[in-house]
Amino acid sequence: MKAKTESYASQHRERHLEELKELLRIPSISTLSEHKKDVHRCAEWLSGALTHAGLENVEIMPTAGLPIVYGDWLHAPGKPTILVYGHYDVQPADPLDEWHSEPFEPVIRDGKIYARGATDDKAQLWIHVKAAETFLKAVGSLPLNIKFILEGEEEITSPSLAPFVEKQAEKLKADAIVISDSPMLERGKPALLYGLRGVAGVEIEMLAARNDLHSGLYGGGVPNAVHALAGLLDSFHDEDGRVAVEGFYDRVIQLTEQERGELARVSQDEGKIREDLGLSELFGEKGYTFTERTTARPTLEVTGISGGFAGEGIKPIVPARASAKIACRLVADQRPEEIFELIERHVAAHTPAGLKASVKRVLQGNPFLTPADHPVMVAAAAALEEAYGEKTALTRGGGSIPIVDVFERLLQAPVVMMGFGLPDENLHAPNEHFDLDNFDKGLQAVCGFWEKLTNQ
Repeated sequence: MKAKTESYASQHRERHLEELKELLRIPSISTLSEHKKDVHRCAEWLSGALTHAGLENVEIMPTAGLPIVYGDWLHAPGKPTILVYGHYDVQPADPLDEWHSEPFEPVIRDGKIYARGATDDKAQLWIHVKAAETFLKAVGSLPLNIKFILEGEEEITSPSLAPFVEKQAEKLKADAIVISDSPMLERGKPALLYGLRGVAGVEIEMLAARNDLHSGLYGGGVPNAVHALAGLLDSFHDEDGRVAVEGFYDRVIQLTEQERGELARVSQDEGKIREDLGLSELFGEKGYTFTERTTARPTLEVTGISGGFAGEGIKPIVPARASAKIACRLVADQRPEEIFELIERHVAAHTPAGLKASVKRVLQGNPFLTPADHPVMVAAAAALEEAYGEKTALTRGGGSIPIVDVFERLLQAPVVMMGFGLPDENLHAPNEHFDLDNFDKGLQAVCGFWEKLTNQ
């Protein structure tokens, strides 16, 4: 079977790339209303591409916003079902004068294809479409069941995706979700992103008197909102950099020694980080490396503070009001709702007498974690290693990708972040491109992944 798929992929490579160019020529910019027709045109084009690949039940499904393209092939009874996600919308191409070629007229230079949307995410989703075609045309069937969901709103934070997935949960039901919209470690070095941090953001307001007071008349005799807020913010951490909110770490899944070893393989040079940032020392939770702190441990950061007089010179007042913004990065199994409650209790317990403090919940998102030893992750890692001849790095991301939480939470299936982009491919920037070596090896890896899942 492997010989057949590799032979077909090789024989039809040029056609596959010409078709990718057609896809890249469509300026499916979801952020600009004048390109709404182009987004719909791209959905129509992909619908035809899925049909041509041999997928069935292909349809363009409406949402409250831009459409979702669906297709499936479900003729492998007793075999796993995977749901492949991708997005066909792209960012605007500005600034146009910094492009070395037209952003929506793809060109291949030095083994890379240049165009807006090349790495984010059209070439990456195209790998999966062509993998399906390769099996169906060369073998006559797929080794497993597959469903595709391709959306047109990812670049505007996917406002229609969660309601759509919730409504269509039975139709989209799968044993695993596969997303190719993330970078490899570097060229030739594959990676699986198995964890992302969630987020919980709040605004805290500290109130003292009804209004600012003259410090000559009232200073030393009334509460100062800025002083009180500063003390409260200082209480959020202990001297070892740990978050001092009671219960904050109760649900945190601790890193295993195997995970720490994997993260050590991809750890950054802390000396270089200090030098690049102009810092004499790094800071963070004692007992963890910089990489662990920024990807696999929860945090609480003060992101902004205001109060009193901040203009030129000094205004002699006792401030009546002060506020701060806080963002927490969360890891599995923390939940934003619980963290909000813990912060609210902490604020109430550390607000001095004579002042009032309020906490406003403003931002939330769940963390994501698919255990590195989950069978789908083992199969994906093995397939990548086989395609690239390099051990697959298992990494965590320090940020959040809302769509991952949507799928994991609503479909209750593991998510495999199997990316084929490179960190330096200028996504969202001029001269975006995609390395075609990763198109070839990515196609090989996806085909291998499907076979390995079937044989588990």
